[in-house]
Amino acid sequence: MINLKNILLLIITFSLLQFYALNVNARIIKVQKQSELLEALRNAKAGDKIWVYEGQYQVNNLLINKPIELIGKNLPIFDGLYKGEILTIKSDNVVVSGIQFQHVGVTSVIDWAAIKVIESRNVLIEKNKIIDCYFGIYLSASNNCTVDNNEVHGSPSNEQNTGNGIHFWKCDSLFVKNNFVEGQRDGLYFEFVTNTTVERNVSIRNIRYGLHFMFSHKNSYAYNTFDSNGAGVAVMYTKFVKMHHNIFKNNWGSAAYGILLKDITDSEIEYNIFDNNTMGALLEGCNRINIVQNEFKHNGVAMRIQANCEENTIVNNNFINNTFDIATNGNVVSNTLDSNYWDKYEGYDLDKNGIGDINYRPVSLFSTLIERMPQAMMLLRSFTATLLDKIEKVIPSFTPENLKDDRPLMLPFKIITSDYDPL
Repeated sequence: MINLKNILLLIITFSLLQFYALNVNARIIKVQKQSELLEALRNAKAGDKIWVYEGQYQVNNLLINKPIELIGKNLPIFDGLYKGEILTIKSDNVVVSGIQFQHVGVTSVIDWAAIKVIESRNVLIEKNKIIDCYFGIYLSASNNCTVDNNEVHGSPSNEQNTGNGIHFWKCDSLFVKNNFVEGQRDGLYFEFVTNTTVERNVSIRNIRYGLHFMFSHKNSYAYNTFDSNGAGVAVMYTKFVKMHHNIFKNNWGSAAYGILLKDITDSEIEYNIFDNNTMGALLEGCNRINIVQNEFKHNGVAMRIQANCEENTIVNNNFINNTFDIATNGNVVSNTLDSNYWDKYEGYDLDKNGIGDINYRPVSLFSTLIERMPQAMMLLRSFTATLLDKIEKVIPSFTPENLKDDRPLMLPFKIITSDYDPL
C-alpha cells in the first residue's frame, strides 16, 4: 500500500521534472521592433524569455497568457498613446521587468492600467517605470505575487481622471516592496487583500491618500514613507493589521491626517513617526489597538480619539511640539494612557526614577471648547486660552476624568524608523 509520504514524494518529483523540462526547452527571443514584439508574444512557449531591447514600441492590449518572462534591456518604452490598456497578464509564473510604460488611456468605465494581472499566481513585476498612466500596476484576484522596485509617476488633473498608482483587489499573500509612487489618486490601494507584506515603499504627493486600504485583514505595513499626500493615509474596516516603523508627514488640509483609523480592531500601530500633519492620528470606532512607541511631533492635533473607541492602549509614545496632544468628542473614554512623554508636562520627579510624580491630563479645556465652538480657534495662543487651561489643571471639571497618564515620562526616547526620507 502506498502511504501518504510516498504520494507526496511522487508529487514533488513530478513537479521538479516539469520545472526541469520547461527550463531545458526554454528559448531567449530577442526583440528590437514592434512587429517582432507582437510576434514573440503570440509564438512564445511556456518558459521562454522575451528580451525587448531599447526603443519605443507603440502598443495597446498586449496579452501574456502563458508562463514567460518579458525582460526589458536598457529600459524600452511601451507607449499606449492614451488609447487604452498596455499589458494584461492572465497566466501564472510570469515575470515583467525593466520596461517603461507610458500614456495609458483614461475612461470612467474600465480601470485601464499600464500592467494588469488577472486571476494569476506567482507573478513578478519589478524594476519598471510607469509614467502618466490612469492606473499604474493593477492586480485583480491574484495570489502569491510580488511587486518590487517599480516607479509610478502620475500627472494628475483631478481625482476623477486619475487612477491609483499600485492597486490590489481581492488578492492574497502579496509582497509589495521598494516601490515609489507619486501624483496618483491613491498611491497604494488595497481592497479585500489578506496576508500581505508591504515594506519600504515611498508614496508622496498623491491627490487623495498615500495609502488606502479597506476590508484587508492580517497585513503588515513597515518602513514605508507617506509624505505630502492630499488626505494622508486611510485604514478602514479592517482587523489584525500591523503598522510599524513608517513615516507619516506633511499631510495638511481641512480633511488631512497622518493616518485615519476607522473601524479597526485588534491591530498594532508601533514605532511610527507622525510629523507635521493637520492631525497625526484619528481613531473612529477603533477597539483593542496597541499604539506603542510612536512619535507625534509638530502636528495640529497629535491624536484624536472619538468617544466610540474602546480598549485601546496608548503607551510609551512621544508627544512633542503639537498644538494639541489629545482631542476627543466625549466625556467617557475607555482607553488606557500610560508612560508617555508629553513635552507640555509641568510636573516633577522627586525620586529621580524618570517618571513624573503627578499625573498628566493631555486633553486641554481649550481643545474641549473648540469641539463645541469651532469659532473659538481664533483665540488659539491667546492669554484667554492659556488661562482656561491653567484653571482646568487646578480644578478639572470639563475634560474626561479617566483620560489621563498616571506615569508620564520625564524624557523622550528615540524612534528608529525608515532610513528613506524623500524631502
